[in-house]
Amino acid sequence: MDSLPQATAEENSWAHNPLFQLAHRISDTINSLRLRMARKSHFVPATIAYTGYGSTTWVRVMARVLLSSRPLPGTRADREAKAGEQNLRGWRAFTSVPIPNRDVDIEIGGTTVRVKSDRGGMVDTVVPVQLEPGWHKVSIRASGTDTAHSLVFVIGAETEFGIVSDIDDTVMITALPRPFLALWNTFVLSERARMATPGMSVLMDRLRAGHPQAPIIYLSTGPWNAAPTLARFLSRNLYPAGPLLLTDWGLTQHRWFRSGREHKMMNLQRLAQEFPDVKWLLIGDNGQHDEEIYSTFSQAHPGNVAAIAIRQLSVSESVLAGGHSEDGDHSGSSVPWVYSPDGAGMVKQLDGLDIV
Repeated sequence: MDSLPQATAEENSWAHNPLFQLAHRISDTINSLRLRMARKSHFVPATIAYTGYGSTTWVRVMARVLLSSRPLPGTRADREAKAGEQNLRGWRAFTSVPIPNRDVDIEIGGTTVRVKSDRGGMVDTVVPVQLEPGWHKVSIRASGTDTAHSLVFVIGAETEFGIVSDIDDTVMITALPRPFLALWNTFVLSERARMATPGMSVLMDRLRAGHPQAPIIYLSTGPWNAAPTLARFLSRNLYPAGPLLLTDWGLTQHRWFRSGREHKMMNLQRLAQEFPDVKWLLIGDNGQHDEEIYSTFSQAHPGNVAAIAIRQLSVSESVLAGGHSEDGDHSGSSVPWVYSPDGAGMVKQLDGLDIV
């Protein structure tokens, strides 16, 4: 696999900015204080493993090392956690504290590597392997924690089609990015109160049935803290399993704030570089910036886009989301665009393109 894009000169200049370095030191100090408080509150170290993806010669493995609270053994919360039936308020996902610079052992297909978690407790690394296409189990263990298990989806060399889908207002009805409603949805609303977008799980099921070897990747600007909640939502609403590509809020190594647009664009470009022969169906909505991001990507990589499907927000959803973009004129695009307020309309139009 070719090397991925490195930090730009502008990003490197920020990294050497004294004020920026001070902000990082303050952030690290705050996290150290949070770690001390969490240990005093009997939080325990844990490895959270996320679903990954890759090819027959490498896999992208993602995980996070945290101090988190655990329900008392034998309690209802403990039984629900073991059964994956939690119904938690959103804020509980943000009580855990990342553990930086912790050794993490990854084992998959007989290959074992050791890496370190970054300053946010995150592990996002590529492991060389020799694997057959399909699902494979990966074991991840940070020092001082129990082993966590997850899956990676290996994409075969002959695969020519894949799906990338947004989450917010695409497969799940939310009220982003309006700040107060976003905070309510993220921190207060219980996870079982979140609603699936009508017809979208049927669309995904039809796509999976028609393309059983195709990867399905959920690309969102949501935080990694919400990954377990989002994974349970997708499973509970019968969406096909697939990797979540999320981000984090706050400082990065090179920027003051994370950019949602940049996060999506960088991951799309990465997929195009990793799988140059795959054409992706890009699914999003017209309430944020998906149209702009997908249009820019399709112009730069027309050979990597099969079609673009945009869910149209209702009038009430548009108000809650702070407006929506007008359906663009894509007559000059070499990539087909479809618009519909629900999954059923998308199925009909994509069927006409021989995609479902």
